Amino acid sequence: MSKETQPRILVVDDEEPIRNLVSSALKFAQFQVTVAAGGIEALKAVSLSRPDLIVLDITMPQLDGWEVCRRLRRDGDTTPVIFLTARDEQDEKVRGLSLGADDYLTKPFSLEELIARIHAVLRRAVPATAEAETLSFGDLAMEEDAHRVRRGDRLIDLSPTEFTL
Repeated sequence: MSKETQPRILVVDDEEPIRNLVSSALKFAQFQVTVAAGGIEALKAVSLSRPDLIVLDITMPQLDGWEVCRRLRRDGDTTPVIFLTARDEQDEKVRGLSLGADDYLTKPFSLEELIARIHAVLRRAVPATAEAETLSFGDLAMEEDAHRVRRGDRLIDLSPTEFTL
């Protein structure tokens, strides 16, 4: 797998041993990994590295994971988030998922399970930067996701069956 096709993961945890363990395991599993030691650093890293997924701790100084996730969602960032935290109460799990996280895993955790959850979330995720697939031939353009066909600047009205054909 080339480096360009490896999913980009941002690992955010204020505990260096956890950050190192997770990032090493993810690199071994063929992910490109960026790390951040806290929430403020995480928000900067998101805008610079444009990760495909964020593994995010909750309990961090200055800016906690709740606030990082809340700010990302407020700003329209749909990057998938998996909370990886020692907080294991049901109401905290519900809060994390309600804030917009895609998954929630508690410490202690299995690296194999984390990697499996990352793969599962990435399979379901639609990249925020992905443009609609457009097939073109001459001045004819077909936008598959939007189910639209254009000839030049003119929209061609098609039924779903006509579009499929």
